[in-house]
Amino acid sequence: MKQRYSLTPLLLVLVTVAFGQTKISGIVKDQKGEPLPGANIVIKDSYDGASSDANGSFTFTSDEKGDRFIVITSVGYKTHEEAVHLDGKAIELAVQLKEEINVLEAVVISAGSFTAGDEKRRTILKAVDIATTAGATADIAGALNTLPGTQKVGESGRLFVRGGDSNETRTFIDGVAVLNAYGTAAPNTPSRGRFLPFMFKGTSFSTGGYSAEYGQALSSALILNSKDKAEMNQTDIGFLSVGGDVAHTHVWDKASWTGKVQYTNITPYFHVINQRVDWTAPPVSIEGSTAYRQQVGKDGLFKFFGNFNHSNFALYNHGIADPSMKQLFDLTNDYRYGNASLKQSLNDKWSVRGGFSYNYNQNALKLDGSPRGEKEEGTHTKVVFENSVSDKVELKVGGELLSRNYITSIFDGEANLTRSRSFTETITSTFAEAEAYASNHLVARAGLRAEYNSLNQQTGVDPRLSIAFKPKDKGQFSFAYGQFRQSAKNPYVSENNMLKSEKAEHFILNYQFINNNRTFRIETYYKKYNDLVKFQYQGLDTLFNNNGSGYAKGVEVFWRDNQTLRNVDYWISYSYLDTKRDYLNYPVSAVPTFASTHNFSFVYKHFITPLKSQVGITYSYSSPRTYFNPNSPSFQTDKTPSYQDLSANISYLPKNWLIVYVSATNLLSHNNIFGYQYNATPGSDGVYARRAVQQPAQHFLFFGIFITISKNKSVNQLPNL
Repeated sequence: MKQRYSLTPLLLVLVTVAFGQTKISGIVKDQKGEPLPGANIVIKDSYDGASSDANGSFTFTSDEKGDRFIVITSVGYKTHEEAVHLDGKAIELAVQLKEEINVLEAVVISAGSFTAGDEKRRTILKAVDIATTAGATADIAGALNTLPGTQKVGESGRLFVRGGDSNETRTFIDGVAVLNAYGTAAPNTPSRGRFLPFMFKGTSFSTGGYSAEYGQALSSALILNSKDKAEMNQTDIGFLSVGGDVAHTHVWDKASWTGKVQYTNITPYFHVINQRVDWTAPPVSIEGSTAYRQQVGKDGLFKFFGNFNHSNFALYNHGIADPSMKQLFDLTNDYRYGNASLKQSLNDKWSVRGGFSYNYNQNALKLDGSPRGEKEEGTHTKVVFENSVSDKVELKVGGELLSRNYITSIFDGEANLTRSRSFTETITSTFAEAEAYASNHLVARAGLRAEYNSLNQQTGVDPRLSIAFKPKDKGQFSFAYGQFRQSAKNPYVSENNMLKSEKAEHFILNYQFINNNRTFRIETYYKKYNDLVKFQYQGLDTLFNNNGSGYAKGVEVFWRDNQTLRNVDYWISYSYLDTKRDYLNYPVSAVPTFASTHNFSFVYKHFITPLKSQVGITYSYSSPRTYFNPNSPSFQTDKTPSYQDLSANISYLPKNWLIVYVSATNLLSHNNIFGYQYNATPGSDGVYARRAVQQPAQHFLFFGIFITISKNKSVNQLPNL
């Protein structure tokens, strides 16, 4: 009897506990109604909970009492909280989790775009990649010419994209336009970009289908985002085979300033490398730049960048039929550029960014002492408001004003007067664009851009659309469509102020796969041109119209791998291009002279740790290009030899703060010919004499010593080379 009574209190406790517990069960599903296994279900601020099984079901009990929250989480889905009252009565839940958009894993728009610098997006080329690509000589356009979609036009050095002329690519810095992005160069010699890659933290090179925010770019947009506030004081000194430079950066608590001066004189270099150009005064330039950064409020940032350049050179142009006949070509260029931008959050949803740029470019040319010249001056103002409507929808609206004045003049010796042509053009634009994520696997971006041109009094509306779908975790498909317009070249507009904007329509389909530092992408496109400028000669006059047209289509492949081989990064690109145009003074539709059907590049970089050296090799190939031969009965059917170049560079670090840098182009001494110039009249035999357009020298060699002075002895200029 004693034993039976001793068990009674224990049984009472067990019964009380059992009846005091609450049983919680249910099922977790996704938005499609499919069971979601592996979800975690817990009572907030307690240890009670469970995980859903393969059928999405779960069950557990809890001793907690009163009003509580049950929290359900699963990777890739938004956290769900549900209020419950725990009083011992069973609770049955049916939960549907909504997918969470993860910017690191979600599908991104990739059709027509190579983006770097934003780690939330897919990285293709960073500033250090651009600077260390052999053969590019630290020129942005030179490095981008190793990517698919570009044409290797050696006598220009600029970006020619998908059958488009170089003027069809527009450069933007912090959202605002650069009107003259390339420096001056002698006839049939390559020019360089005015801005060095180390200025920028992000580079977006779009070969088509770009955002409605960017206008006045018919084929391509090169969007450069400058660096933010510097982190440390340092001084950089460079001793170059073609000159020298010095730069200093000073940092305050919430601001930083950088200034640089560079002097370039090619004269000593020309004494070492034989030139095909008859220089009388080799290129000399003095350049200065400054950058100021100021933090504004909690997350705002003001940026200012200014640049000036003065350069000049002189050479003799020799006659084609009679080389003893020569003409003195003397060019002086003055360039100014200023860029100011501000980005600031307004609240949790809205932010605003805006910018202003000032552009000034003047060329003073003398041909045998007879002056002629051109000057362009312009401003670009832009304001953009961005709103995070939700975690799935981003909205962007804005407006801009692009105003420019252009004048060209020629001295007429016979009439003893100067003839000039000019125009002033103001383009007012507004745009709106929304990017919406249906899920981590599907995103769409739609935009509309409207422009009004005060010069020809025309209004245009251009739609843009991009869609991306990712069926699996790594690979994705993208499609882009857009209409684009751009004012005709300055010399044409100065002759006929009523010329309409030239137009292009882009269709792009892309597949991209990124996994473990390896990138593969293949892209096909079709581009249709309308309203291209044509002209014909009528007596002493030239008549211009917009009756031109054309197309470009092709396939491009890109592969990059910096994982397989230790300390090695390489990429391979190939482009196939089919294009024809009926424009300018073409009598029929034909392949333009700058277009080559096949373009191939192989870029290899290897860091040799024991030697503290980085070695780079680049091989480029372009198939033959067409040119007009007046001795041929057909138009634009003759072809140049293929273009081939093998370049290399090496950076050696004897000390962390000291770099020795050497680069060389065309190591195989390939005789690259870019076309032919023909005499204006035939000889006595009825044949037009010709001269090959070639590189100014067989090779370009560069040598430099770079010193960095800073408290941090590990800092150097390697990313800038």
